[in-house]
Amino acid sequence: MAALGNPGPEYPLSRHNAGFWFADRLAATAGSRFRPDRRLGGDVARVDLSGHEIRILKPMTFMNQSGGPVGAFCGYFRIPVESLLVIHDDLDLPTGTLRLKRGGGHGGHNGLRDIIARCGSGFMRLRIGIGRPPPGINPVDYVLSRPDSEDESLLLAAVESGISLLPLLFEKGMESVMQALHTRRPPSGPAPESGS
Repeated sequence: MAALGNPGPEYPLSRHNAGFWFADRLAATAGSRFRPDRRLGGDVARVDLSGHEIRILKPMTFMNQSGGPVGAFCGYFRIPVESLLVIHDDLDLPTGTLRLKRGGGHGGHNGLRDIIARCGSGFMRLRIGIGRPPPGINPVDYVLSRPDSEDESLLLAAVESGISLLPLLFEKGMESVMQALHTRRPPSGPAPESGS
């Protein structure tokens, strides 16, 4: 698993670092910690999730150079690109929406662009929606800024939801997770009634 973000003290709370949010929360939930690995150009953690051992990479290059560490990670741990799950933010999904897919283009995401160029496009992607910027706001400024409290709550809820679905991915495969995601309420929808 590779989670995308930008290193450095000015970026950890930005929308573009939603992949890092996911990785950090997963490691914390599993009682694991990230450790720098210079060979791979990133920080690596190992977690046990429902009996499945997972290695997580956070590239410590900037987003547009993610492909080098991801390629090194896959090569070192002998992970076929088809078995790689990349976690990343997505402008084309409403804030807090999760979607899982395999393959496809980069959609303008510079991290995906570099991974595809170096590794091919056959990996799985867990896309965390961050929504489109309001009119007049530069998309670059938007993705590199911290979300407001409402959007931050939606993103944190999406992270928890994604983590809860990982065992299903490993045990039953992509289709089961895709079905679960597509049948969930949208994040902006009304909360379910008690007992439903």
